[in-house]
Amino acid sequence: MEIIFEIVDKNGRKIHLSKERYRHLQKHPHMHDSIENIKMTLQNSTAIRHDKEDETVAFFYKDFKNNDPSERYLLVSVNYLNGEGFVITSFFTNKITGEKWKI
Repeated sequence: MEIIFEIVDKNGRKIHLSKERYRHLQKHPHMHDSIENIKMTLQNSTAIRHDKEDETVAFFYKDFKNNDPSERYLLVSVNYLNGEGFVITSFFTNKITGEKWKI
Protein backbone atom coordinates (compact mmCIF):
# COMPACT_ATOMS: atom_id res chain seq x y z
CA MET A 1 0.00 0.00 0.00
CA GLU A 2 1.36 3.39 -1.00
CA ILE A 3 1.00 6.11 1.63
CA ILE A 4 0.60 9.75 0.54
CA PHE A 5 1.08 11.13 4.05
CA GLU A 6 1.14 10.13 7.69
CA ILE A 7 0.25 12.71 10.29
CA VAL A 8 -0.56 12.97 14.00
CA ASP A 9 -4.14 14.14 14.55
CA LYS A 10 -5.45 16.67 17.05
CA ASN A 11 -5.77 13.88 19.66
CA GLY A 12 -2.20 12.61 19.20
CA ARG A 13 -2.95 9.51 17.11
CA LYS A 14 -1.29 8.59 13.81
CA ILE A 15 -3.41 8.78 10.68
CA HIS A 16 -2.40 8.00 7.13
CA LEU A 17 -3.89 8.63 3.70
CA SER A 18 -3.28 5.91 1.13
CA LYS A 19 -3.02 6.50 -2.59
CA GLU A 20 -6.10 4.30 -3.15
CA ARG A 21 -8.22 6.37 -0.70
CA TYR A 22 -6.93 9.61 -2.21
CA ARG A 23 -8.06 8.48 -5.67
CA HIS A 24 -11.48 7.73 -4.17
CA LEU A 25 -11.95 11.09 -2.46
CA GLN A 26 -10.86 13.01 -5.56
CA LYS A 27 -14.17 11.92 -7.12
CA HIS A 28 -15.99 14.29 -4.75
CA PRO A 29 -16.52 17.93 -5.88
CA HIS A 30 -13.71 20.38 -5.03
CA MET A 31 -11.39 17.65 -3.73
CA HIS A 32 -8.95 17.49 -6.66
CA ASP A 33 -6.15 19.32 -4.79
CA SER A 34 -7.05 18.69 -1.17
CA ILE A 35 -4.09 17.16 0.66
CA GLU A 36 -3.15 20.27 2.65
CA ASN A 37 -6.79 20.94 3.61
CA ILE A 38 -7.14 17.34 4.83
CA LYS A 39 -3.98 17.66 6.93
CA MET A 40 -5.19 20.97 8.37
CA THR A 41 -8.58 19.44 9.23
CA LEU A 42 -6.97 16.49 11.04
CA GLN A 43 -4.60 18.69 13.06
CA ASN A 44 -6.76 21.74 13.68
CA SER A 45 -10.37 20.62 13.40
CA THR A 46 -13.37 22.75 14.32
CA ALA A 47 -15.22 19.68 15.63
CA ILE A 48 -14.68 15.94 16.03
CA ARG A 49 -17.61 13.53 16.06
CA HIS A 50 -17.98 9.75 15.87
CA ASP A 51 -20.30 7.46 13.98
CA LYS A 52 -23.39 6.64 16.06
CA GLU A 53 -23.10 2.96 15.18
CA ASP A 54 -19.32 2.51 15.01
CA GLU A 55 -17.12 4.38 17.50
CA THR A 56 -13.97 3.34 15.59
CA VAL A 57 -14.97 5.86 12.92
CA ALA A 58 -14.32 9.56 13.62
CA PHE A 59 -15.50 12.58 11.65
CA PHE A 60 -13.13 15.56 11.66
CA TYR A 61 -14.65 18.87 10.53
CA LYS A 62 -12.97 22.12 9.56
CA ASP A 63 -14.99 25.30 9.03
CA PHE A 64 -14.22 27.07 5.75
CA LYS A 65 -16.27 30.24 6.29
CA ASN A 66 -15.48 31.66 2.84
CA ASN A 67 -16.98 28.66 1.02
CA ASP A 68 -20.53 28.52 -0.26
CA PRO A 69 -22.86 27.63 2.68
CA SER A 70 -23.64 24.28 1.06
CA GLU A 71 -19.93 23.39 1.31
CA ARG A 72 -18.93 25.20 4.48
CA TYR A 73 -17.29 22.27 6.31
CA LEU A 74 -14.62 19.88 5.14
CA LEU A 75 -15.34 16.43 6.56
CA VAL A 76 -12.50 13.92 6.90
CA SER A 77 -13.72 10.47 7.91
CA VAL A 78 -11.15 8.29 9.71
CA ASN A 79 -11.28 4.66 10.78
CA TYR A 80 -9.11 3.67 13.76
CA LEU A 81 -7.70 0.15 14.02
CA ASN A 82 -5.17 -0.89 16.68
CA GLY A 83 -4.66 2.71 17.80
CA GLU A 84 -3.85 4.10 14.35
CA GLY A 85 -6.17 5.62 11.79
CA PHE A 86 -6.60 5.83 8.07
CA VAL A 87 -8.63 8.27 6.01
CA ILE A 88 -11.75 6.64 4.60
CA THR A 89 -13.03 9.62 2.62
CA SER A 90 -13.28 13.40 2.62
CA PHE A 91 -15.70 15.90 1.14
CA PHE A 92 -17.35 19.26 1.74
CA THR A 93 -20.72 19.39 3.50
CA ASN A 94 -23.13 21.96 4.93
CA LYS A 95 -23.44 20.59 8.48
CA ILE A 96 -21.71 18.76 11.30
CA THR A 97 -23.26 15.39 12.16
CA GLY A 98 -22.49 12.46 14.47
CA GLU A 99 -22.11 12.07 18.19
CA LYS A 100 -19.69 14.32 20.10
CA TRP A 101 -16.27 12.65 20.33
CA LYS A 102 -15.33 11.43 23.80
CA ILE A 103 -11.63 12.02 24.37
